Amino acid sequence: MAARESRETVAANQRLIRESMKVPLLSREREVELATRWVEHRDEIAMRELIRAHMRLAISIALTGQRSGLPLSDLIQQGHLGLLQAVEKFDPTLGVRFSTYATWWIRSAVQDFVMRNTSIVRIGTNSAQKAMFYRLRRLTALHAASSEPGDMSAAVDLIVEETGVSRAEVERLLVQVTSSNLSLDAPRGEDGEFVLSDLIVDERPTPEMAVGDSVDRGVGSAWIADALGTLPARERYIVRRRHLDDEPATLANLGSDLGVSKERVRQLEKRALDRIKEQLRKRLSDYGITDIHDAFGHLHA
Repeated sequence: MAARESRETVAANQRLIRESMKVPLLSREREVELATRWVEHRDEIAMRELIRAHMRLAISIALTGQRSGLPLSDLIQQGHLGLLQAVEKFDPTLGVRFSTYATWWIRSAVQDFVMRNTSIVRIGTNSAQKAMFYRLRRLTALHAASSEPGDMSAAVDLIVEETGVSRAEVERLLVQVTSSNLSLDAPRGEDGEFVLSDLIVDERPTPEMAVGDSVDRGVGSAWIADALGTLPARERYIVRRRHLDDEPATLANLGSDLGVSKERVRQLEKRALDRIKEQLRKRLSDYGITDIHDAFGHLHA
């Protein structure tokens, strides 16, 4: 369904179309002259004349986007922006007519606008998907006019044959192209007693849970720090380097630092961790927790 515009907007669109059609077309020589004045001297008078003479082109391309249901005034505005980009990028020395060059920029601006606003689901994020998007819209429109309503299998087969894309990918994009958006605030139920957003589960922790987790982490860190303080200096050094540094040290590196073998470092590490775990078990038992891995799973020999 097309977007409904006010009478004033419709009248303004019609007036703009009539006025654009009255502007005479430019000869090749005049076109090159105006473009050169803009490129070399930034002559705004020349630039405006070049734009006015090609506004009918921007409008004609904008009109092709009406099937999307978007307001014509917005489509014309996007066509105008594409035309401005074309003027900025055009090189009059290449011998190409400006209308040929501008068509690409205008069409790209209008098509990008349609894809951004047809659905709240982002589609057409690369050039291949953009091409597929418009092919799908055209083929589904032909299908709707020639096939039985609701039977999309024939359209899918046709699109697969025409594009060479897998059936699964066509069906996925087809759902996005042909489906309408649902508001999360739309009433649901027989009497509208709830909205769709009520059915969406928020998996984030509640503020109470977040505060509790933060407190638990703080308490746990304090307990581990206390336990580390009871260890001999060499064992405390090994545990810090092996378990608390951003880049854990290897047994070989620690053996070299301490002047002992890798096996001796492993033994000292295991003894230190056993001592820490024993102290933590005593503290956790006061809270009814018997498995230390539930709270300090990262401490392992």
